[in-house]
Amino acid sequence: MALCLMSVTVLAQKEVTVKAGTLVPLQISAPTKAADVKVGQKVAFKVSRDVNVDGVTAIPYGTIVDGTVYEAKKSSWWGTKGRLGIRITEFYGPNGEMIPLANGDVYVTGKNRTTLSVCLFVFVIWPACFICGSKAEIPAGYEIQANVASNTVVKVFE
Repeated sequence: MALCLMSVTVLAQKEVTVKAGTLVPLQISAPTKAADVKVGQKVAFKVSRDVNVDGVTAIPYGTIVDGTVYEAKKSSWWGTKGRLGIRITEFYGPNGEMIPLANGDVYVTGKNRTTLSVCLFVFVIWPACFICGSKAEIPAGYEIQANVASNTVVKVFE
């Protein structure tokens, strides 16, 4: 009869406090256009670098963070520019702790072409009313930084 020995590694769990104001670098996961999303829709971001506290990783790279669209207006006739606003207020760490965020808003606008559209319409040719402003879009990989809103205790494994 053969005897099988297994080695078991036991990881110690530790609690660390992520202090209010700690920067959390975020990166949008996929390109996002105002014309393709609706208010209330979730948009995925990910933590783009480890956030370390007391020499341990409290918030690891790749942690998914959802933002919520609060404004989505596509560009339209008469040179109206597109607008896209996404708010990130909280996320859940790898061990389930809710981490509140502040200053996690992303707001982008296209270029307004209303003056051009109106002037061309009045002085040159009527189809100028169909000139649209530029689109509001966020390219994949766009980075922002949010701040932890209040001291938060998270569990980490060493």
